Amino acid sequence: MIRVLQAGPIPAHVAFIMDGNRRYARKANIAKAEGHSAGFEKLSETLQWCLEVGIGEVTVYAFSIENFKRTQEEVDTLMNLAREKFQRLLAERDKLHERGICIRIIGNWDLLEPDIQRSIAEAVLLTRHNRKAILNVAFAYTSRDEITHSIRTVAQAVGDGQLEPEDVNEELLTRCLYTKYSAEPDLLVRTSGEVRLSDFLLWQSATTVMYFTETLWPEFTIWHLLGAVFYYQRVRWRMMDVRKTLDQYTDGGVELCGKRKERIGRFLEYVERQEEHYLMRLVRGTGIK
Repeated sequence: MIRVLQAGPIPAHVAFIMDGNRRYARKANIAKAEGHSAGFEKLSETLQWCLEVGIGEVTVYAFSIENFKRTQEEVDTLMNLAREKFQRLLAERDKLHERGICIRIIGNWDLLEPDIQRSIAEAVLLTRHNRKAILNVAFAYTSRDEITHSIRTVAQAVGDGQLEPEDVNEELLTRCLYTKYSAEPDLLVRTSGEVRLSDFLLWQSATTVMYFTETLWPEFTIWHLLGAVFYYQRVRWRMMDVRKTLDQYTDGGVELCGKRKERIGRFLEYVERQEEHYLMRLVRGTGIK
């Protein structure tokens, strides 16, 4: 079946809203914590299937900022699971390098506990040069927070004189998002029957193929993944037409004058250096708020 699908276009970047862990726990008559644990294990399995299919980049919605509004007991459970999984990633660094997997954690890290900040900084730095496959984990994330972060970054640069007001456009804001190193997702899969994005990748999904399934996340199988890819192959042509139309109305293709291009380039290099220094400080334990 995989070979049949590979005769057609395979999405380069797939995003997952991994929904249904709590309903799975109720259905299986187990504790919520066990349902969330089953969801984390399903992620590992799904990533392996994606590699087998030929999907090179995966973004998963692991923890929304809105999830902090749940009971303290459930939030603590999810944070402890995150600690465990990030530590496992670090322990399996040889496997990550062997498979060439790059880990990126996108979200508002300031909302996380210091030890979790340190673990994710280590994982990001450890794997940043791997290029065979990319896993983006949206953790303490919402699109509104991401867009606010981008606007704030650019506004501060204008205020500091690094940028001029006329430098600000859609492309610049995109390059200041948490997801700036990734292309837009080709396919987004949401499990559990909910038909909404829940503040996930709103900026990036204008032309993304959406696939919704009733299946609860812990019950997701390779057949559900293959079904999603098959659906993508059937409808992607429509979204390509939409993308071409949108490209006509964006300013990303406007040729920049030399000085403006140089100014924006210096600013983006500055942002990248600042982020790298921030990661290094977290690993050393000196940049944690």
